Amino acid sequence: VQLVESGAGLVQAGGSLRLSCAASGFMFDDYCIAWFRQAPGKEREGLSYFNSHDGSTDYRNSVRGRFTIAFDKANNMAYLQMNELKPEDTAVYYCEARYNIGTHSCDLDSSDYLHWGQGTQVTVSS
Repeated sequence: VQLVESGAGLVQAGGSLRLSCAASGFMFDDYCIAWFRQAPGKEREGLSYFNSHDGSTDYRNSVRGRFTIAFDKANNMAYLQMNELKPEDTAVYYCEARYNIGTHSCDLDSSDYLHWGQGTQVTVSS
C-alpha cells in the first residue's frame, strides 16, 4: 500500500485546511485508513479513521466537531477537513492504513498500522 499526503500549509488560528491522501495498492477491500499527527517532542497520536467495511468513522476527542474525515473509494483518496484550527494543531500529519480482514474493526493506535505516507506539515499561527 502506498500513501502520499498533500495539503501542507500555514494558517492562522481559527482557519481551515484540507489534507489529501492518495492511496494505492490495496489488495483487499477491508481496511482502515486513518489520519495521525506528530508534534515535535511528542508521540504520534491518532485523529480519525475511516472503516472501508462499513463506512464508519471515529475521532479523537480533541478534534471531534472540528475535523472531518472522508474517503472517495472510486478514486482511493482520503481527506481530512480541518476547521477552527488551533496553534496546538501544529504538527506533521500522516495518512496511515491497515487491513482489517476478519475483525472489520479500526482504531487509532499507530502501532497497529503498517503503512504510512511521508507526512505533511501543518502550522497554525496564533
